[in-house]
Amino acid sequence: MNRWAAFEKGDPGAVLEGAAEYLRFLKECNCSGFDLPKRSIARVENWGKAGESLSAIRSEVLRCRGCPLHQHRNRPVFGAGNGTARLVFVGEAPGRDEDLAGEPFVGEAGKLLTKIIAAMNLTREDVYICNILKCRPPENRNPLPQEVRACSPFLRRQIASIGPDFICALGAFAAQTLLKTDTPISRLRGSFHTFRSGGRRISVMPTFHPAFLLHHPERKRDVWADIQKLMQAMEPH
Repeated sequence: MNRWAAFEKGDPGAVLEGAAEYLRFLKECNCSGFDLPKRSIARVENWGKAGESLSAIRSEVLRCRGCPLHQHRNRPVFGAGNGTARLVFVGEAPGRDEDLAGEPFVGEAGKLLTKIIAAMNLTREDVYICNILKCRPPENRNPLPQEVRACSPFLRRQIASIGPDFICALGAFAAQTLLKTDTPISRLRGSFHTFRSGGRRISVMPTFHPAFLLHHPERKRDVWADIQKLMQAMEPH
């Protein structure tokens, strides 16, 4: 992927390089510069780097007007759980229940996810749970490409702040966004993939979304097989 394609996809590194190029252009035009608050400089320097606090990222999400979804949300759904978790679950987008509560995975799909986590001998307080989108799409429709581009940098910053060893990508949108692919979830699931964050390599296990399982309970066996592989990989060696 070239830099401008990455910029269009909302890649933080490409955004920063684009800003730098614009500043070089201003210099060539004999623009002497402009004042920039120290906190803005710090935000740019820390964007996407380990050490940036989740609370600082959350504050930006609460103020975000990056796409039209903010116009109809009740509450943005940032994420919840252990801020230093080894395992992060990433879903697609908030639903009605999540939009009302401001918490991820609290509806029927969330109850099923809680059971999956319990089957791993973990609790929701042991892991971190979030979504690609932080605001609910109308009528729970699929995320639009521009919405994913606007919101996914927040997710990358969350992951960089948490520093997990493993990510479980729940559903096609989460897996395809993290892995930058259009490969169907049916082909991605069951195998580990790599997500790079701040120079670290994080193992990603894609699997079906709990909401999908509510309508296709026969696929629970596949998800449990994926989760067992994840559990085995997480065991200390």
